Amino acid sequence: MSSHQELATLLTNSKNVIVFTGAGMSTDSGIPDFRSPGGKWSKVTPVMLNDFMNDYDSRFEYWRQKSEGFAEFGDASPNTGHRLLAGWEQQGLVDGIITQNIDGLHQDAGSNLVIEIHGTAREVQCMHCDFRDTADEYCKSFLESQTIPPCPTCETGLLKHATISFGQQLNENVLLAATTMAKAADLFIVMGSSLVVEPAASLPVIAKQHGARLAIINRDSTQLDSFADLLIKDNIARSLEAIDTLLKA
Repeated sequence: MSSHQELATLLTNSKNVIVFTGAGMSTDSGIPDFRSPGGKWSKVTPVMLNDFMNDYDSRFEYWRQKSEGFAEFGDASPNTGHRLLAGWEQQGLVDGIITQNIDGLHQDAGSNLVIEIHGTAREVQCMHCDFRDTADEYCKSFLESQTIPPCPTCETGLLKHATISFGQQLNENVLLAATTMAKAADLFIVMGSSLVVEPAASLPVIAKQHGARLAIINRDSTQLDSFADLLIKDNIARSLEAIDTLLKA
């Protein structure tokens, strides 16, 4: 039995399937993987939360990176992999998605239960009050004026993308929801994650400790490969297309 056939069988026979996605999920949508050689973090240094909060130059650099990134990827569309996962959710084959991605493409594709453990780049939030808004106009404003936008509500708070920055704690409720989903899974499928960023990388381990089968679809090796029940080293969209064909057959 091929690994694609094996995963198709597992999908059909499992009661609670949770999919965990990383940057590799969105590379076919034209959004580069930040951590690979030649990825974004090999070219720019990410701004730490502490520096963002305390230093104007760091704040300016943060907004420059985010606004340029938004201009580059704001028009990205869901790829075949995103659309197939949304379809599998509608068919009752997938019960939820936990994603490290901040691009919102799972929701664009039609997936309903999506937990974004690193937040979303589609919105900005104030670090002082509870103001939150879509990011588009703020990024455009920064690119045009080269001025960091102020919070329109309290005017004193610092405006930041609604993503988890380096050095920032994950939202406890979001992490709890993701952990609860991992514990309840009987099949946990990792797609396109290098599984190096904690605490997200522990979720597949938690799932397996609670009785789930673990499948990993990733182009490169991960530190949990030997821990997995099933390993597919290939392009994600291509793999999901092959599995979808088998499911229909």
